[in-house]
Amino acid sequence: MPALKPTEFLGRITWLGFVPDRDTSEIRTVTLNEMRLTFAGFADEFHAGLTRQSCSRVAAQYPEGTEIRNTRQLTILSADDMQEIARELELTDLEPQWLGASIVAEGIPDFSHIPPSSRLQSENGTTLTVDMQNQPCQFPAITIEAERPGHGKKFKPAAKSRRGITAWVEREGVLSVGDTLRLHIPDQRGWRPG
Repeated sequence: MPALKPTEFLGRITWLGFVPDRDTSEIRTVTLNEMRLTFAGFADEFHAGLTRQSCSRVAAQYPEGTEIRNTRQLTILSADDMQEIARELELTDLEPQWLGASIVAEGIPDFSHIPPSSRLQSENGTTLTVDMQNQPCQFPAITIEAERPGHGKKFKPAAKSRRGITAWVEREGVLSVGDTLRLHIPDQRGWRPG
């Protein structure tokens, strides 16, 4: 019996990019039309690799800098969530390059809350596994402030529960702008302790 159920929810990729480095306090991504993914992610991406150094996101589990499995190779954002963030920031647009995005997709509702371990699979079989919801951080806020002075400081509260998800590559392949990703969710009920 399959552990993952294909759904009718489809997301269309509207933007692709990568963060080449993090030498500064700002975060800026480079736009792509196509992304060739291996089990380590996208080769030129700052977050690529089979393993990574632990950070504040897993501080309750590991001392910072501990080598762990890299489950945040990619950051996937919802175009709908980005519009809502822009609205709260009182901006007409919010560029994915300012947010450290790897992929922007449209069409899957409540995207930032899809279950961990869900899969996003393209028509050609390239498959991404959802790690968890991404939390807002200060790097996009700094970049937004540099681009649109007076608006970056409101990013973290505006992006709460809208920052997308982190994911890792389960099946290698190529993603292109315009590709469709089908959402597959774990076949289990929500956790109800007690």
